[in-house]
Amino acid sequence: MQDDLELYIPRPEDGWFYVKMMTDPATMAYNAPWFPPDGCIPEPETEWETLLLSWIGKAPERFYAFLRRKRDGAFVGDVNYHRDASRDRWEMGIVIYAPERGKGYGGQGLRLLADRAFRVDGVPRLNNEFETTRDAAYHIHEAAGFREIGTEDGIVLLELTQEAYLRDCVPQDEAGAR
Repeated sequence: MQDDLELYIPRPEDGWFYVKMMTDPATMAYNAPWFPPDGCIPEPETEWETLLLSWIGKAPERFYAFLRRKRDGAFVGDVNYHRDASRDRWEMGIVIYAPERGKGYGGQGLRLLADRAFRVDGVPRLNNEFETTRDAAYHIHEAAGFREIGTEDGIVLLELTQEAYLRDCVPQDEAGAR
């Protein structure tokens, strides 16, 4: 299902899905080192209100969207990026709701986010970092064109540049024959 997802800019009344993901231990397990014991975000309703004010409509400095399945309108995760001037990077994130994992949505979500960042908002590069033990996350990023640019203290840093994305990751029908 290569084209089963789309980016969806959430409205205030869509916050139930954000709260559902942030309070689901299976979805948030990766986050446990920062929010023990299960990674769930405390006070997700307040976080949703803050997210709406600080992220929605703030592109290109900040971008946030749900991943929505086209065939039935179900939300399956979220994606984001923001400029971190102090580190001279564009940090990105992706979360797939645990019951929706293993269906190819991580790769689709990364491609949708990259396409938005590079083609619409003119972002020069996207970075993500996470524990080196997260093999599935690493392979999904690698398949989407991200390259490892460093590892430190068990954290891998990945990067996808606009140039590499437009050169290597553009579908054949848009790039012409290769």
